[in-house]
Amino acid sequence: MRSVFKTAHNGGLWKFHALDDNQSLSICFSTRIKQPGTGTAPLRPVHTFSIVARDPATGELGVAVQSHWFSVGPIVPWAEAGVGAIATQSFVDPSYGRNGLDLMRGGKSAPEALKELLAKDEAREVRQVAMIDMQGRVDAWTGKNDIQAAGHIVGKDFSVQANLMLNDKVWPAMAQAFENTKGDLAERMLAALDAAQAAGGDIRGRQSAAIIVVSGKPTGQPWKDRTFDLRVDDSPQPLQELRRLVMLQRAYNHMNAGDLAVEKKDNEGALREYAAAEKLVPSSVEMIYWHAVALVNMGRVDESLPLFRKVFAKDPNWITLTPRLPKSGLLPDDPKVIERIVSVGPK
Repeated sequence: MRSVFKTAHNGGLWKFHALDDNQSLSICFSTRIKQPGTGTAPLRPVHTFSIVARDPATGELGVAVQSHWFSVGPIVPWAEAGVGAIATQSFVDPSYGRNGLDLMRGGKSAPEALKELLAKDEAREVRQVAMIDMQGRVDAWTGKNDIQAAGHIVGKDFSVQANLMLNDKVWPAMAQAFENTKGDLAERMLAALDAAQAAGGDIRGRQSAAIIVVSGKPTGQPWKDRTFDLRVDDSPQPLQELRRLVMLQRAYNHMNAGDLAVEKKDNEGALREYAAAEKLVPSSVEMIYWHAVALVNMGRVDESLPLFRKVFAKDPNWITLTPRLPKSGLLPDDPKVIERIVSVGPK
């Protein structure tokens, strides 16, 4: 079962006005609101739509968001492998992200962590926050003073939430898209964002987007646990650009897996990963080049030459680079092999 919550804006807590200055928008507030753990601070309005979710098959946790606000990525989405994922938005207090993860890491469930932080927040009626933990326990809050249309849906292993939308069809469309889309967690969350935009999206338009996906099994090294950590800070089509970056990241994930397979002497596994990367981004000379380098190090120089030829034809700087690699141990220290490689470049 899914729980659905909508708000009614009473307009009484704050007042603001827009100033048009060279086609830019400024939000000016007549008051300051105390934020939990931070003292008195000015509000930053991040009106947006987002999703927090978990893949029960892999344990991955993720957050994805789009907003008509510059650089939404550093402030709305928070996630930590083996702990949880959080979206904090509307008149946003970023401390919900940090403090929520701390509470869940300390043993609180996502609903317990959210309840505790809301209880301390005098400005909770202008907040919108969603949290999910590593066990899939999830909860969300939409303050009654969030700008309409605003609401959220909590479902199995996910929550979708939105405010300042064109209409109240946005978050139901997100939930339906997430539940019905096949694929990994990143793909399903992107489908939810696309559905939100198709249903009307932010009433002001679009500007930035972000996605974070963390692995289900923490390594203790956070930089290894982030499968996706991508941001589009300013774009007329942020979701299209975010999808492009996700595809590129998938390709580089295959490249990294290929390099790891080489370290483990799994040559065939490495070549499968490199081929998968190039299939996703066939225009990347970088991927083709390092695929060719791996073939040389496997003793398969003949197979590498067509790849080197393709790279050198697109950019001769790779020819200049190649003789420098033996000193770093990235190609055999064999002048005949190096000469054979560079000889396939344009004459």
